[in-house]
Amino acid sequence: MLAQVEIRERSGDSCIARNDFCPGWIVDNFDRYTDPLAEHLFLTVAAVACGFVIAFTLALLARRRRWIVGPIVGVTGVLYTLPSLAVFFLLLPITGRGTTTALIALTAYTLQIIFRNIITGLDNVPPDARDAGRGMGLTDRQLLWRVELPLAVPDIVAGLRIATTTTVGLATLAVFAGAGGLGEQIVTGSNITFKTGVVAAGGLAVLLALVLDVVLLTVQRLMTPWRRAQPA
Repeated sequence: MLAQVEIRERSGDSCIARNDFCPGWIVDNFDRYTDPLAEHLFLTVAAVACGFVIAFTLALLARRRRWIVGPIVGVTGVLYTLPSLAVFFLLLPITGRGTTTALIALTAYTLQIIFRNIITGLDNVPPDARDAGRGMGLTDRQLLWRVELPLAVPDIVAGLRIATTTTVGLATLAVFAGAGGLGEQIVTGSNITFKTGVVAAGGLAVLLALVLDVVLLTVQRLMTPWRRAQPA
């Protein structure tokens, strides 16, 4: 029925028939984007969360054994430079079509960014802060959790912001792995040469990236109250 309606609209003298940008069509058909938007949000959040857990674990390990920083950066750098479509197609025979394939690829792309920013944040902790912590009798573990990581939060969140916005963009290609998302609407709109559908899906992806970026900035402000008090 929906296909018949669209064919009828395209055959007449309407905005859709002229293939113009039709805001009214977006309002009337917004329900078709709710599920793809939810899928896109899940892919992004799950991939960044998995990437953070892996990168954070590697960073804590590298904190004790500095010699592994180079190899980790090298391996994650190679993963980051691989073409995304090629990675999806390489994984398809192993993990099959679906969300798992998309999450593995998207998680791999977050590791380089998040790992480097965690290491940078820990390295940028002022030596005076470490000395003060040791002077208070803190153990290495207490120094890490009470002094170093809180001071490294701005760098860590900066890495998460970059990884998140990058993942939102890459997740549009997850449609080729059979994972859905807004990319499915973009590909469908491109195939039927209907610019309004493509603009709507692309605009939602941009809006999603902006909303997630604001959320991360808010989390950073809540976790670093001393930065808000610093000007005063």
